[in-house]
Amino acid sequence: MAPSAVSTEPISTPVSKQMVPRSKEDPTKELTPLQAISQGVCLPGIPLFSEFDKHRSWILEHMAGAFRVFARKGFTEGMSGHISVRDPENPHTFWTNPLGKHFATLKASDMVLVDYDGKVVGGNKTRPANAAGFLIHSAVHKARPDVNAACHCHGKGGKAWSAFGKRLEMINQDVTYFYGEAQAVYEDFGGVVMDEAEGKRLAAALGPKGKGMILRNHGLLTVGDTVDEAAYLYTLMERSCEIQLMVDAAAALGHEKIIIDDEAAAFTFKMGSDPESLYWEFQPDLEYERELSNGAFAN
Repeated sequence: MAPSAVSTEPISTPVSKQMVPRSKEDPTKELTPLQAISQGVCLPGIPLFSEFDKHRSWILEHMAGAFRVFARKGFTEGMSGHISVRDPENPHTFWTNPLGKHFATLKASDMVLVDYDGKVVGGNKTRPANAAGFLIHSAVHKARPDVNAACHCHGKGGKAWSAFGKRLEMINQDVTYFYGEAQAVYEDFGGVVMDEAEGKRLAAALGPKGKGMILRNHGLLTVGDTVDEAAYLYTLMERSCEIQLMVDAAAALGHEKIIIDDEAAAFTFKMGSDPESLYWEFQPDLEYERELSNGAFAN
């Protein structure tokens, strides 16, 4: 494999001068991002579980639903693409999708449990996992204990923008969720990931605070505290790549491109990119998929 360069020096995040909303009952207390966006009763937080089995079932249901959402949005490409989610009871293992099965047909019971050595240790043992996917996801989970889920696909927008090996610019409100150190670029391409060293370099490029990464000449990778967060960020990054290409095309015709200033981008990032808000950003798509399939992916 060709040696792979890691991303450039991280971009520091300035402190915003904008005021974070505060509680009316206690003006000394800042509202959480989820509280701030909820006018009236606040949306509930990410569910907590007292039993591993219930937590695992919930994770696998949301994971299967995420694949269905990805299929509907056109992120499938042959056997490429994978999502991984750390097991809540055995954090040195993670769940991933079986190789060669279409995202739109996946159910919770289809998922494969693998350990850090690449052994299938649970779940569906009738099909293998994706070997390249294992190397990518295992490296990310090892390097980032805070990451419970990771998504990687070969979507149209992501592949197109990845040809430039550049960061997305802060050209609209939504893309600021990848502001500063939350966005990374893997600056080289050595072919399909088939060795452990390549996976480690990729994880190093993501960095300690990365939420989304552009893999040059390849595609996109996003991570999160929940599979919902990672999946929403993937859909957002794909759309952001499409919009970047559209804006650049218009700019080439002479239209002025305006970049959001650092202070506004940092504030928007702070108020929109926390795990609970990003978990909820995915719920409308997941609920729609549940309605379309009558909850079939939960089995």
